[in-house]
Amino acid sequence: MTGSAHHEVVVVGAGPAGLATAACLARRGIGGVVVDKASSVGAAWRSRYDRLHLHTPRVQSALPGMRIPRSAGRWVSRDDFVAYLEAYAERHHIRPWFDVEVERLERAGDHWEVTTSAGTFEAEVVVLATGYNGAPFVPSWPGRETFTGTLVHASTYRTGAAFAGRDVLVVGSGNTGAEIAVDLVEQGAGRVLLAIRSAPHVVPRTVAGVPTTLLGIPNQFAPPALADPVNRALQRLTVGDLTPYGLPSPEDGLVTRFRASDVVPIIDVGLVAQLRAGRIEPVAAVAGFEPDAVLLENGTRVEVDAVVAATGYRTGLAPLVGHLGILDTRGRPTFRSGTTHPAAPDLHLVGLRNPLIGLLNAIRRDAERVARAVADSRHEGRPGRTHRRWGSRRQSAEP
Repeated sequence: MTGSAHHEVVVVGAGPAGLATAACLARRGIGGVVVDKASSVGAAWRSRYDRLHLHTPRVQSALPGMRIPRSAGRWVSRDDFVAYLEAYAERHHIRPWFDVEVERLERAGDHWEVTTSAGTFEAEVVVLATGYNGAPFVPSWPGRETFTGTLVHASTYRTGAAFAGRDVLVVGSGNTGAEIAVDLVEQGAGRVLLAIRSAPHVVPRTVAGVPTTLLGIPNQFAPPALADPVNRALQRLTVGDLTPYGLPSPEDGLVTRFRASDVVPIIDVGLVAQLRAGRIEPVAAVAGFEPDAVLLENGTRVEVDAVVAATGYRTGLAPLVGHLGILDTRGRPTFRSGTTHPAAPDLHLVGLRNPLIGLLNAIRRDAERVARAVADSRHEGRPGRTHRRWGSRRQSAEP
């Protein structure tokens, strides 16, 4: 790139968060560009496992300004959601700059210098919308490199058919680990083990036909002392005691855990039935590896053919903004959407949290909140103001 282009707003990420932000800003007459290192919208969603369906119902999952088609059903599949994102970008005339990776942000006077793989340019406002699950994380287990079986992160897992007839250990008791364990059983894996460090909270997908994520919205805001007993009673009535099947009851409350660690409950889409049938075996957390086995923290040793590490993600923001002093020890921003940090004025966040109200529901709220904050700070939220850059395509290597 030659020279230094200037943009009103730069949105980093062309997934749901980035697209929703661009649409909300455009509606307020604010223009800019969306930049993504991938080659298509919703790249992270395209690469998820085949059986994935949204945990929030269709009506709770739409982005601002466009409903998800009724034909997608109540629980939207991965492929239908990707198709929705493509249609959403087209409807709102958002044509991101693909294959451009943002490498670093630096504050320079009253603007941001955005260093990318295609060069450096200026922006008045930057919105980080790279997603809560930015960078796959696999713990540095002792002996991991000596393991002769298959070891993959859940981000590269597609279908249990690839593991048919093989003994598999799934590490991680979040929603991804639980669903992959179910998928492995249904696709004909041999023995399926689920390594658990902390007993998870498990809730049904629906209660009396009502999606749990809708019933659970008050949990996002209610005090733990009030919400935890209600949730515990609900779990006893709907899920029951899973201790006889190797899954002990959590010691802490659902909301207490969420407030302390951002950990959300497992929404049951088959785990409980497979536990009761003995087809998924809970085991202790992983302590290390040997060439032909996995060592567990309770001292036992299990021989498996493959390990799927559903061990979560990190935000991956450290290279971009770690030097600004706005991240905590886990690489998460220390401020919330709709606000800015004193060390990073005009830097906003969308979709970088893991809420009880549902990720897409939170993205919708965050995008609207950030668009309002940007408009208010500039007194430029007038309808009809040009925002053609959201719809412009790069005609050269220079943004």
